[in-house]
Amino acid sequence: MTRRLLFLLVVLAVPRLAGAEQAPAAPAAEGRVFELRTYIAAPGKIDALNARFRDHTMALFKKHGMEVVGFWMPIDKDKDPAAADKLVYLLAFKSRAAAADAWKAFAADPAWVAARSASEVDGRLTAKVESVFFAATDYSPLK
Repeated sequence: MTRRLLFLLVVLAVPRLAGAEQAPAAPAAEGRVFELRTYIAAPGKIDALNARFRDHTMALFKKHGMEVVGFWMPIDKDKDPAAADKLVYLLAFKSRAAAADAWKAFAADPAWVAARSASEVDGRLTAKVESVFFAATDYSPLK
């Protein structure tokens, strides 16, 4: 009976120990990256900010090789006081270097400079902009 119990414990424990030793899936050091950007619009400017993205920025992103994954606005406004003025979007790039090159070209594009200037004649549209870059894990469907 003791041998059977020992055998059972070994059979049950070894797969768990093997799994515990595996390193967590780390993001790739190079390759495709994603940039999560969060904008807090200046008071009363969220509609103008959305219009600028819709009417100008989206086409410029495409022109400069910036792949738009999606844009979102929070719906749980009771949980976040700034939710009504928040816009979040995700971009994808071939690499971190490609992202830097795309943003540099975008910022220098005369069409962007004109669109930004025209949209901000009554003041800036954003109060705060945050940017965080991510690399996909080895099990992510988006790679």
